[in-house]
Amino acid sequence: MKKLLFLCVAIAFTFTSRAQTEDKKWNIGLHAGVTQYSGDLGRDWYKTDNSMYGFGGLSVSRYLGKLFDVSLLLSKGTMGYHNGTTAGFRSDFNAASINLRFNIVAPEYVIRPYVFAGAGAILFDNQLNFHQEKYDFMLPTAGGGINIRLSPVVMLNLQETFMFSNHDGRDGVDNAGGKMEKKDSYVTHMVGLTFNMGNSVDTDQDGVSDKKDNCPDTPAGVAVDKMGCPLDKDADGVADYLDNCPDIAGSKMLNGCPDRDNDGVEDSKDQCPDQAGTVTLNGCPDADKDGVADKDDQCANTKLGTKVDSKGCPMDSDNDGVTDDIDRCPNVAGIVALNGCPDADGDGVADMDDKCPNAKGTAANNGCPEITKADIVKITYIGSKIFFENNSDKLKVASLSQLDALILILNKYQGAKLTIEGHTDNVGADDFNMTLSQKRSDSVKKYLMSKGIEEARLIAVGFGETKPVAVNTTALGKAKNRRVELKTNY
Repeated sequence: MKKLLFLCVAIAFTFTSRAQTEDKKWNIGLHAGVTQYSGDLGRDWYKTDNSMYGFGGLSVSRYLGKLFDVSLLLSKGTMGYHNGTTAGFRSDFNAASINLRFNIVAPEYVIRPYVFAGAGAILFDNQLNFHQEKYDFMLPTAGGGINIRLSPVVMLNLQETFMFSNHDGRDGVDNAGGKMEKKDSYVTHMVGLTFNMGNSVDTDQDGVSDKKDNCPDTPAGVAVDKMGCPLDKDADGVADYLDNCPDIAGSKMLNGCPDRDNDGVEDSKDQCPDQAGTVTLNGCPDADKDGVADKDDQCANTKLGTKVDSKGCPMDSDNDGVTDDIDRCPNVAGIVALNGCPDADGDGVADMDDKCPNAKGTAANNGCPEITKADIVKITYIGSKIFFENNSDKLKVASLSQLDALILILNKYQGAKLTIEGHTDNVGADDFNMTLSQKRSDSVKKYLMSKGIEEARLIAVGFGETKPVAVNTTALGKAKNRRVELKTNY
């Protein structure tokens, strides 16, 4: 039962390995050889004058890579020692070892030397000095060998294996004292024939095995050469099945089609095949880079970045005689003097710059009419007639009629802005006066806005008692300092 269990575990190792070679995945070998002993009774390694004991073996291995494979060796035979003068021993055994093998050269070589290392176990049968079965572990097993290829399938194998046991009593003497170097060890000299098994792998089904296939991912149905790569009749580096021009050498970028002027457009589609051009213009050049091929361009020296029509000439979208590249108002017909912009009030200021586009003004006032001196005086006068409730920002009723008059003037000069400045005398705390003056300016601003004057035209500022126009020591002086000043500008 123990032997059967041991054999099952050993065989299980073979199913965790990989292929023996790229084409022949498995390798099975039959071996024979002799064992030699080294221990307390003596050492007969590589001696021929002592007794030798034979064994037979079966190996199974699989490929891990070009230089590596893993191998399981199962063997059965006899171990012992007898030199004719001292006491000896002999015991039958069953053994298994699994080893990682490093091949010094690649699989294509006929002669392949290798070294290996691994671990294993020996099951000894009943013997003279022992009356029960017992396992010895071989830690490690190591050695070397050589494979000589006789055919693609058959190889001659020669191997030397050194086995170092974890016990020291198989020879009847146990005096190692736990020291590994004093325990029993063995060497086997083995010769055999091994056989590579399995079918050649041809992943892409092109008739060339993967081992020899330089192009293992060729699509199904594509004709290939002896190296497994797709045919390329014109030798332009583009396989025939991808080559749009398989009979004429061409460019890889153009799927194998020629391009005489090297502009990225294949000759069959190039409207100017002998002049380097652009892809968007079907291979024709465009010197001024306006998007119109030179052969169709009637205005070949158009400034870079200019929008052009189908003939390559600068566009004039609004047909006002000013081309779009210099037209400040390209979507509205205007006049040449104002770079294509309209001037509704005829004051020489383009409507887009005219703050008063419906009233003739001056360039100095951004197209708005000059405020007359009379109106300036009137605005100043109105400012002097704006009054508030005592210590309050509430406008007195009498002031409202003055502000209504101010609104008429502001509507007359649509582009004009008004600054409202609030001032107080020095009666009361400075902070209170500053806040009060600001609130009074804001009250005037709110009233004007309620009558339709845009907020953007109004600026309200409070100065408190910081800008007196008279002394604050008399009642008259204080009255003059309590004031609102109105100032206009563009």
